[in-house]
Amino acid sequence: MTRPVELRVRATPRAVPEVRHRLREYDYDVRLCATELLTNVVEHVGEGTPVRIRVLDAAEPGRVRVEVTDPDPRAVPTVRSAAETAECGRGLVLVSALADRWGVEQGPGGKTVWCELAPDRDSADLGEVFGDLGGEQDRVLAGRAVAAGDAEQPGVRHESG
Repeated sequence: MTRPVELRVRATPRAVPEVRHRLREYDYDVRLCATELLTNVVEHVGEGTPVRIRVLDAAEPGRVRVEVTDPDPRAVPTVRSAAETAECGRGLVLVSALADRWGVEQGPGGKTVWCELAPDRDSADLGEVFGDLGGEQDRVLAGRAVAAGDAEQPGVRHESG
């Protein structure tokens, strides 16, 4: 695996390409997940929010874990449908399609949105994911929710089935 990386940035639109560049040792899917999670902070927590981004080996061999931590424990991300002509609203759909599992860990000082993926596998067919945002999005996301308080990882979690 590639060496672990920890970045501390302010969540701004300009930080997105900077983070992508600083994670160039990782494959495209890892970089895309990291920057989509960072973009969620910009959009839903606020521009200028201090963020910690970590990319490290996951507990399961051959997997990479991407974590984006921000100080707002209230703004919990959810997957939602986006209109076909909408310019935003697909970030977590992308993360769900690319990652084997993802979730949110909440604490008193903020939250960490994380995902785990096997970077050596073939990338998801994003045309299939976004071809029909209604039916395909529901199919891609079916069966991912897991009850909060799971013994393995506390907090809200989502996994592929």
